[in-house]
Amino acid sequence: MQFSEFDSRRYRTVDVRTGYSEWAPTYEQTVQDAMDIALLDRLTGPSWSRARRAIDLGCGTGRTAAWLTKRGVASIDGVDLTPEMLATARASGFYANLVEGDVCSTGLEAGAYDLLTACLIDEHLPELGPLYREAWRLGEPDASFVLVTLHPQFIIATGMPTHFTARSGDPVAIATHIHLISDHVEAGTATGWTLAEMREGTVNESWLAVKPKWRRFRGYPVSAAYTWRKPG
Repeated sequence: MQFSEFDSRRYRTVDVRTGYSEWAPTYEQTVQDAMDIALLDRLTGPSWSRARRAIDLGCGTGRTAAWLTKRGVASIDGVDLTPEMLATARASGFYANLVEGDVCSTGLEAGAYDLLTACLIDEHLPELGPLYREAWRLGEPDASFVLVTLHPQFIIATGMPTHFTARSGDPVAIATHIHLISDHVEAGTATGWTLAEMREGTVNESWLAVKPKWRRFRGYPVSAAYTWRKPG
């Protein structure tokens, strides 16, 4: 399923590294916690404070690490493709180590992590399999992999890509792909992961408080969270 079939905005589109390098200075002010943090809050597992070493795949500016730190996660490493996002993450002080690289081929030590996270990144990946396989390689037995994603129904219904406002004032899209829920289930289970929990977030009053123009989408699923477990 190609996003181009549903694209209703037709914004100028750039690749991931180019887009996030320009978006980095305003990213923290434009991405809403209702998209991902609110879903992390709703997950009943894993037991965050018991995590010894976590890896934040596609860590961006460090929003997820800030949440993990508040939940008692002891040590967090991060990987991201964009130097400008990593600079902000480094300044946040939440990470033990940061690596510039591809989330699907990090080059990090195999079996080194008991907690893995990936928030709002999979829409930039043409295929899901490589992400799930790399997370599997990095996770130790009984590791948890928590993935938060834009909901495919919302992307299809709105025809809206991941985008930001450029310095010129024009909207710019970052290459976006649609992955159905079944695509995640297939990629995860094919790799060996067991799905332990799933939550979906909808456009509710919290969303409408910051996005009043989305009133016509009230009740639509906007994001989803998966907790996967690697058998011990």
